Amino acid sequence: MKTTCCRICGHAELLPILDLGDMPLANRFLRPERADEPEPRFPLRLTLCPWCGGVQLDEEVPREVLFDDYVYVSGTSDAVHRHAAWLAESTTQRYGLGADDLVVEAASNDGTVLKTFRWHGVRTLGVEPAANVAEVAREEGIDTRVAYFDERVGDELAREVGPVKLFVARHVLAHVQDLNGFVAGMAKLLASDGVGIIECPHLVPFYERLEFDTIYHEHLCYFSLGVLRTLFGRHGLHVHDAQPVAMHGGSLVVHVSRPGACHPVSSRVREILEQEEELHLRKMPAWRAFADRVTRVRQEVPAFLDRLRAEGRTVAGYGAPAKGNTLLCACGVGPDRLPFTVDRSPAKQGLLTPGSRIPIRPPEALLAERPDVCLLLAWNFADEIMQQQQAYTDAGGTFALPLPTPTLLDAETPAPARLAS
Repeated sequence: MKTTCCRICGHAELLPILDLGDMPLANRFLRPERADEPEPRFPLRLTLCPWCGGVQLDEEVPREVLFDDYVYVSGTSDAVHRHAAWLAESTTQRYGLGADDLVVEAASNDGTVLKTFRWHGVRTLGVEPAANVAEVAREEGIDTRVAYFDERVGDELAREVGPVKLFVARHVLAHVQDLNGFVAGMAKLLASDGVGIIECPHLVPFYERLEFDTIYHEHLCYFSLGVLRTLFGRHGLHVHDAQPVAMHGGSLVVHVSRPGACHPVSSRVREILEQEEELHLRKMPAWRAFADRVTRVRQEVPAFLDRLRAEGRTVAGYGAPAKGNTLLCACGVGPDRLPFTVDRSPAKQGLLTPGSRIPIRPPEALLAERPDVCLLLAWNFADEIMQQQQAYTDAGGTFALPLPTPTLLDAETPAPARLAS
């Protein structure tokens, strides 16, 4: 369904930035026996709101199609576990959370984050729309309600268990169709001195590092801190801190509260806002330049793989993330260029990537097949993967990054170029 109004401010005009054409759903993996069946495809277009600067898609796929049976789980990544442990420890200490306090997490997935809060003696409640993933959390002892968090659910929880001291929403805001309803629900649920911790990919690294592969139908919006301030301000909340973190290619952990909650505003808020202004992320010329760079790299990635094959080198992929599926489809890479990819998630192993139909195998296939080059489709976990697969590189294998330009990696490659998480 096409939308013409901004999800943040309601402005009735969206300016086109980038059109990737009709694309399959990035998390709709295929069984091999159904490889010949047509896949549903939907337009994938990135736009800019000239009023508030919100960057967003102008197409919505019904959320039930996207999330009711979900294959992504947080617990397969060591980096996510470490990040969750840091988030829980730093937050419980900073805001003095104790055994009487309740942490509610929206889109709590398999409970990876809430488990770390529970280790600190804090009560937890998850709200997760995918019943299959919520069941995984329940098996781990995390109380989880199957629902899409919105204003109605926030109101219900406020009456049943609230008000709450801490509300957590990690990497969910971009997926929400009714952003204002989501934030209204959070505002209703928070105690007067409560804090919301919102983590989402940041528009600055998205722009600077050409992270166009993170554009897919689940990600409706791509946030700057300035736009987040506008969104929260519409519901009587303000941003009192924002911390850049490396997770998922560059994200912000944003702390929001009521203006009277006596949380001083960190200097980091001003610094990040100034950085965004310097890049002119509210203006179309910056995004025209972004689109031009995307056009070039869509040609460079297949040319890079073709050159490797022409040199007699074999190639495979690492990861089957949604971002990787956008990259493969946008660049026209199929099994002729990438015979297989590997992934740690058992739920994806044995399936085919959407659109490109590339087989997904367990990570052990890297040592069994020993491709000369392994393309990091899950580049946001580059350091973690390279550490885990040391045996592959010891056997002569080489990893490569696809973005912001295809690059072979070695021990001398500087860390910033690896986009490490």
